[in-house]
Amino acid sequence: MSLTVPARTRRLTLLGATGSIGASTLDVVSRHPDRYRVFAMCAHTSAGALLELCRRHRPRYAVLSGVSEDRSLRKDFADASAGELLFGAKALGEVAAHPDCDVVMAAIVGAAGLGSALAAARAGKRILLANKEALVMAGEPFMQAVRASGATLLPIDSEHNAVFQCLPQAAGADPARASVRRVVLTASGGPFRAAPLARLESVTPDEACAHPNWVMGRKISVDSATMMNKGLEVIEARWLFDLDAERIEVLVHPQSIVHSLVEYVDGSVLAQLSNPDMRVPIAHALGFPERIESGVRSLDLGAIGQLAFERPDLQRFPCLQLAYEALRKGGAAPAVLNAANEIAVRAFLAGSLRFTEIARVIAGSMEIAASGSSGSLEAILEADAGARRAASTLAERFRSQAA
Repeated sequence: MSLTVPARTRRLTLLGATGSIGASTLDVVSRHPDRYRVFAMCAHTSAGALLELCRRHRPRYAVLSGVSEDRSLRKDFADASAGELLFGAKALGEVAAHPDCDVVMAAIVGAAGLGSALAAARAGKRILLANKEALVMAGEPFMQAVRASGATLLPIDSEHNAVFQCLPQAAGADPARASVRRVVLTASGGPFRAAPLARLESVTPDEACAHPNWVMGRKISVDSATMMNKGLEVIEARWLFDLDAERIEVLVHPQSIVHSLVEYVDGSVLAQLSNPDMRVPIAHALGFPERIESGVRSLDLGAIGQLAFERPDLQRFPCLQLAYEALRKGGAAPAVLNAANEIAVRAFLAGSLRFTEIARVIAGSMEIAASGSSGSLEAILEADAGARRAASTLAERFRSQAA
């Protein structure tokens, strides 16, 4: 992967501009107006929020991927000098692969972000990857596209960015050459790390979304509470760093200060520490290989006092175990896992599924849905669709039983 730094101002396409990653990215970018210019901003259906952002940052293009052609909205953006407004999912790929775009922040949550991230990879862009599902679903074809085009791939998840920072830059993202024994991804444990197991049956969506350390969207907050988020990150790490499941471990670290660790064959362990703020990995990836100001306060270890670690309780967090099973099974099994999780979390947030039933829906879907080859995007999307059908059926069955 090429790590050449453009000499001119970098033009940024921001996929998922109205989410938490989008807000953090724009905060960092606004601190460096000489380095970055927003080229395109994208949202799903949040027209008002996107218009307000575009008024401030003046991109060339704005995209509403979940909205059909709307002349009134197009006029609103034009009247506000807020960029040319495009509609539909296809437009995401167009602005991600546009020849005048240098950097793509891929921050669309879930499977919906796969197509645009893949378009950026095929176009050889510098990709700041916050959409872990792109690698969970399509790790093999995605990494093939990165290699074939010479794209630069920089991880934004705090854990993978931490691993990247702990690897020798000369070795890049190739732990085999860097004599890495294992990587350890840390997890906060979410809001229910110490809650009685019986209590989990009655968890509400608002409780699951109340993360103790991070400010995130509702879907990813639920994933953190079930630790599926960490399971997806294990699968992502497999592709980013070319490691098998046995060399990727997870430790619960409630303070969220140590974001990941890398152990080398000589017994040395390197760790990356910072306050839990997504502007740290975003600034690292935006500036790489330089370091730039992020706006994050300095880490005061004396005030924190102590850092604790514990092994994850798989009885409490069965989704983590399911993710390892999908990784070891290979093929399209991770795509099935991800799709079933999206359906189950959506049902939980809608109030039609219990918190503890999320893992049961995923496990049942992995038994039912086909999980064949992952070598082509078509096969992956077929497995994804089958898993969504299976998960929807299972979620409805649980809802009917509860009624």
